[in-house]
Amino acid sequence: MTGTFWSLVPAIVAIVLALITKEVYSSLFIGIAIGGLFYANFNFEGTVIHIFQDGIIGSLTDGYNMGIIVFLVILGIMVCMMNMAGGSKAFGRWAETHIKTRVGAQLATILLGALIFIDDYFNCLTVGSVMRPVTDRQNISRAKLSYLIDATAAPICIIAPVSSWAAAVSGFVEGEDGFTVFLKAIPYNYYALLTIVMMVTMVVMKVEFGSMKTHEVNAINGDLFTTGDIVFGGADDEKGNENGKVIDLVLPVVTLIICCVIGMIYSGGFFSGEGIGFVEAFSNSDASVGLMLGSFFAFLITVLFYAYRKVLSFKDSMACVPEGFKAMVPAILILTFAWTLKSMTDSLGAKEYVAGLMESAAGGLVTMLPAIIFIVGCLLAFATGTSWGTFGILIPIVVAVFEGRDATMMIISISACMAGAVCGDHCSPISDTTIMASAGGQCNHVNHVSTQLPYAITCAVVSCITYIIAGVTKNAVISLIVGIALMISTVAVLKKAFGTVEEAKAE
Repeated sequence: MTGTFWSLVPAIVAIVLALITKEVYSSLFIGIAIGGLFYANFNFEGTVIHIFQDGIIGSLTDGYNMGIIVFLVILGIMVCMMNMAGGSKAFGRWAETHIKTRVGAQLATILLGALIFIDDYFNCLTVGSVMRPVTDRQNISRAKLSYLIDATAAPICIIAPVSSWAAAVSGFVEGEDGFTVFLKAIPYNYYALLTIVMMVTMVVMKVEFGSMKTHEVNAINGDLFTTGDIVFGGADDEKGNENGKVIDLVLPVVTLIICCVIGMIYSGGFFSGEGIGFVEAFSNSDASVGLMLGSFFAFLITVLFYAYRKVLSFKDSMACVPEGFKAMVPAILILTFAWTLKSMTDSLGAKEYVAGLMESAAGGLVTMLPAIIFIVGCLLAFATGTSWGTFGILIPIVVAVFEGRDATMMIISISACMAGAVCGDHCSPISDTTIMASAGGQCNHVNHVSTQLPYAITCAVVSCITYIIAGVTKNAVISLIVGIALMISTVAVLKKAFGTVEEAKAE
């Protein structure tokens, strides 16, 4: 079964079960068990050893994964501290006087997401903790908040030159100046760009469709969750210190951003004394180490700041440590299972199987290749739950196919790899970014996936058409203008077909 279609079956089973049963833990574990059975040729002892020793323990002892878990825990603690110090509550009061409409709250969420472009994990959890009180007061569903968070996480990071994603992509482009290739690829990254266009247009036009519309109508009537299962629970914003001010939320968030940037460039050797520049250090950075170190020092500064402000004593800050950890347990559990499932598909040769398919398709219609690469990237990222892993597989193949032959088509195809990876990652229930968006919005994970899926697929279809146009014209500007026009027209058609949320409420 190694290196064949069967290598993708464990992930497909897990995804389908999660969407059908609405229960993510058992679905992921069943997918992991199937992967173990396939790998061990249905030998009981071999299956158990592969699942637990190679899979779960292997994922948790991986240095990168553990760094992300530490970052998650510290962020959970800081969110709990911001709530207890009254920062979130004060920001909510400030927002009540400045953000008075549902449209305004959603646009503010998008803007904040666009400003935090360093890393998608950081983006998801920070935007969620800051904007949740604001969107709750404007009766925006947790599913819609999670979509806005998710749609401004990876899509923003993949077009931001200074981000952990730019650093990752630059490392995959062997034999070329990776950072220059990344910059040239930005105008062709249609899924990321059109996701932002679609999101803003839908917010302004007040259009919702699919199950998201049900969630939004229910939210206007006071039910933010629809299915009733409140998960990822943390400290209650309403129980915060009455003396808290907006600065008690803003300063820790700003500190977190600055410390994480310093942590990222530190991990890339900026302070090593070897003359490594800022951009080069970011390109060489280790996101896991940078975010872990940055969040730890931001946590220390926040503890001291709250003690100085007398809004949270040292003892109360330490009481937030177990509370913050508990709030992140569901996200950590899903992440651990998702990483384990990825290790199952890796051990079955899923990467090699897809790479073989790509190489055989490369000799076909060259003008259609960007669209084909985009679709393959979508499917691979959806099945494996990793966008970085997806463009890590596909980009070297694209470089090998086009290097020295057609530089423009190589750039377009590399963009298609990145766009497809982000799209599949967006759609997949086992994607770590999708899991983080659920945690940031404190939304049931399956609710987030099922409401986001129709939106992501709509944007994917428009993006695929745009890649066909780009393959023919080889012109970034013309293709992007056509893609944006097509995207806005699609939203206008959806508005005519489904109406607005207010109209649905009136019915």
